[in-house]
Amino acid sequence: MKYQPSKIEKKWQKYWEDNNTFVTKDNAEAAKFYALVEFPYPSGEGLHTGHLRSYTALDIICRKKRMEGKNTLFPMGMDAFGLPAENYAIKTNTHPQITTRKNIDNFVRQLKGTGLAFDWSRFIETTDPKYYKWTQWIFIQMFKKGLAYKASENINWCISCKIGLANEEVVGGVCERCGGEVIKKQKEQWMLKITDYADRLLAGLDKVDFLTTIKKQQSDWIGQSHGAEIDFPILDSDEKLKVFTTRPDTLFGVTFMVLAPEHPILQKLEKNIKNISELKEYIEAASKKTDLERASEDKAKTGIKLQGLKAINPVNNEALAIFVADYVMMTYGTGAIMAVPAHDERDWDFAKKYNLEIREVISGGDVSQSAYTNTQTGQMLNSGEYNGLLVKDFQTKIVKYLEDKKFGQAATHYKLHDWIFSRQRYWGEPIPMVYCQNCAWQPLDEKDLPLTLPEIDNFKPGENGESPLAGITDWVNTTCPKCGQAAKRETDVMPNWAGSNWYFIRYLDPHNDTELVSRQKADYWLPVDWYNGGMEHVTLHLLYSRFVYKFLADIGIVPKNKNIGDEPYTKRTAQGMILGEGGIKMSKSKGNVINPDAYLEKYGADTVRTYEMFMGPFDQSISWDDKGVMGVFRFLNKVWDLQNKVSELEIDKATQILLHKSIKKVGEDIDSMRFNTAVSQMMILVNFLDKQTSIAKDVFADFILILAPFAPHMAEEMWQILGHQTSLADYAWPKYDSKLAQDERVIIGIQINGKVRDEIELDFDTEPSKDLEKEILAREKVARNILGKDIVKFIHIKNKIISIVVK
Repeated sequence: MKYQPSKIEKKWQKYWEDNNTFVTKDNAEAAKFYALVEFPYPSGEGLHTGHLRSYTALDIICRKKRMEGKNTLFPMGMDAFGLPAENYAIKTNTHPQITTRKNIDNFVRQLKGTGLAFDWSRFIETTDPKYYKWTQWIFIQMFKKGLAYKASENINWCISCKIGLANEEVVGGVCERCGGEVIKKQKEQWMLKITDYADRLLAGLDKVDFLTTIKKQQSDWIGQSHGAEIDFPILDSDEKLKVFTTRPDTLFGVTFMVLAPEHPILQKLEKNIKNISELKEYIEAASKKTDLERASEDKAKTGIKLQGLKAINPVNNEALAIFVADYVMMTYGTGAIMAVPAHDERDWDFAKKYNLEIREVISGGDVSQSAYTNTQTGQMLNSGEYNGLLVKDFQTKIVKYLEDKKFGQAATHYKLHDWIFSRQRYWGEPIPMVYCQNCAWQPLDEKDLPLTLPEIDNFKPGENGESPLAGITDWVNTTCPKCGQAAKRETDVMPNWAGSNWYFIRYLDPHNDTELVSRQKADYWLPVDWYNGGMEHVTLHLLYSRFVYKFLADIGIVPKNKNIGDEPYTKRTAQGMILGEGGIKMSKSKGNVINPDAYLEKYGADTVRTYEMFMGPFDQSISWDDKGVMGVFRFLNKVWDLQNKVSELEIDKATQILLHKSIKKVGEDIDSMRFNTAVSQMMILVNFLDKQTSIAKDVFADFILILAPFAPHMAEEMWQILGHQTSLADYAWPKYDSKLAQDERVIIGIQINGKVRDEIELDFDTEPSKDLEKEILAREKVARNILGKDIVKFIHIKNKIISIVVK
């Protein structure tokens, strides 16, 4: 009987759908496991191999968890609002509703064709008014709690998309969506006060099981800095420049001040600035640069000295020149810095260029040659009565002095800024706010949600920077929800991220029309036990969704967990990228994007799934290789042919040992995402069985069960051929005998004072003995590290570690 993947896979996909095999029940009595993958953005290109790598990995884990008896939730949806869909619609001159529907249907077809065990009864779409009703509801709750507000911001503006962008959406100095030029533009925007949660977003990272690189990206983006805020009075003015610095101990070394081109004091004191025309030209030039360009360490520092303005250093009353320079930005700190060129490289470069004083205040370097930045040690110089103090002692004293004199105070600042939450486009969730001349901004009454997106023919962004919704007079003109007078709707829409920051909560109760989620269901399912996705989303999406969850926990919609508190995800992992052949990143421009459809049709889903897991370590970027696909296809054909050897014979010892080792290793490798070595172990077992003249039925049955998460269609078919009447999804993961699964030899590390210095291979279960101790102490690496030292302890923990403690 020939292996026919297409026929088998269609049969079992229909069976799973007809029998609701993977539909999850809310069962408060059962131990739960909630696995989450990033739901895709349904682009016109369809599903790509990167999607499949992430989804197959969690699918394998979920299938094993089900077999282990866990009530397993593995849902799917589509994130379909935002710029990519709208840009594609503009390009093809087709309404985004039409293109989005077509793309979603194609994605669903591909996902189902891959045999992923999603609970399709919980499927959601962010563009569905029944879904975005609750996205709007969350916004209104944030407004009521003072977390949503409208303010004029100097924002990133994509001149191609004609849209405002958050800092996070500017990548490499250009718009992350279209690659177009980004400039600075003053515009009123809706903002969310994510900064109010900065401390909690940082603290929560200590409670969760995230990859170290993910935690670092989160903490770096939040960017907590401890220091002091200091007021520098402006000479002959009532105004002051507020500066935040992490090094108040260098205050006596300040020789000039630098302001961001956007600093508001420049407008307030415009009449005092004698070279105002020159300044305005500089500000205009700076507005055309991105934050990335301005902050670059490589670029030449430029600036302009303000004529007519000087600042006073509060600790010594020195008058300081004030410069405007584009390397200082309003989005960091206060938009003003005290320049200490002796102890800051950027300030040193600037001082050298403009021939400014470089005053050493901490001993230890030669500041005539370069800035001395190792300022944690050393003594104070040129610092008045504080000369001779150690830096660490002066740091405490100077902050107290500033506070006593009311010149400043200790402060903590963040790189994180409030989230820009409005977009001047059409394809997004309407912001449910109304502006009334009498009542100012008012939210819609919650009973009137959802505020649906009106259907319009001209959905292209306006040249004036307004959303196309601004031109729909009948929709814009409304009445105030508070006083009933004439009012106007907000015409900006929400950003891409709006619907994707809480979708994992809606999966729990997707058909609830009266509340965002049943608290009973939320208490049972949350937090998410395991979340996997791409590294490209571990800053933005992850940060936003953690913020929204914390807010929803604060207002009692979702629970706080006894172990991780108000964090939504217990574990977060990520997969490496799939590269094109030759190790080149896939892109449409290079023409090397791999569409899985052709491979699914030619080799079948089980081959594609197993290959993507076998191609290399899951967390590393790996090149696609057609020969590798063929190799896995041959492996599965060999598995299929093993059925011809199945008989009722007894299991021999050698087969028994290899089977139990395979059950143990495949299970452990799945749990630790070492999928490639799990497949390797199954290949070893299959090659062994292929050499046998006959295979015991029980051996083959257990093998099918460990193969099933990787190649579920083939496994189901072979399971049925063995005589089983129901899906193997209902059967338990096979158990192994630990004695049979144990290797005969074991490699043990030898520690000396806690550091591994050597290792030794021993028979499994080797007992501690004086003879073994003598042998270990005589080993070259051990003897070298204990030479001339007294041995305090010699510890041998069987099969695990040998630890030597010496004086």
